[in-house]
Amino acid sequence: MGNLDLDMAAVAVAHAPPPGFITVPATTLPGGVAVPAFAVARWLAACGPDGQLLLSETMPPWVRIGYRAARLACARAGVELLTELQALAIAHDIAGQAANWTGGAVGAGRLFQGLHLGRCDGPQAACVASPDPLERRWFMLSNGERIMDAAGNAFSWVFDDVQGNPEGIVAHSFLPGSPTLVTAPGAPMQQGLGWWPRAGRSWWGRALARGGSWSSQEGAGIFTVVDERPQAEQAYVGFRCTLPL
Repeated sequence: MGNLDLDMAAVAVAHAPPPGFITVPATTLPGGVAVPAFAVARWLAACGPDGQLLLSETMPPWVRIGYRAARLACARAGVELLTELQALAIAHDIAGQAANWTGGAVGAGRLFQGLHLGRCDGPQAACVASPDPLERRWFMLSNGERIMDAAGNAFSWVFDDVQGNPEGIVAHSFLPGSPTLVTAPGAPMQQGLGWWPRAGRSWWGRALARGGSWSSQEGAGIFTVVDERPQAEQAYVGFRCTLPL
């Protein structure tokens, strides 16, 4: 039995995510789409002195980078860009935890929205806290892990594996049953959920960005999704990386 216990412990260690990453449990979205467990960076990606991707609590997010450049930075670091289904799995998990609601129970009050009230003039490092408790930046997952800036601070580019083409660029309009539209437990701009488009909207040729920025006000939220030109290098758009488990 002792050897078996050691073997199981070794397997557990082998499957633990590397430093800077946390595990997102396997999730079935409300529309029935299953998202396997994966590892996600706790923080938005930062840019190192040589232009390499870093995960850091003390460095601000890497912004002013286009969608394709963000994917390339991930590939060079041996990681992957967050996908639309993964972003929805994170948001769905977060929305199901009482700790993420201002009222202390699921559906009570509103979801925290991170840095979104325009108190700063750009995205902040994860170690920076707002004096306003409503701008709390961390969100708890069902496994007890904490993820930073799932809403607010800086938008995150995502690879659209729902409406997208093989490059992750939006290729058709939003269908009525799209996970992008039906995963949130409420209506847009209510209870801190954020904003998303209606069915039939077409963002063809655009890339998706999620979460909101430090100045998005009520537009920030874990379910917020907007469209940007893939080549745009915006001061409010960064990215988050993932790894398969």
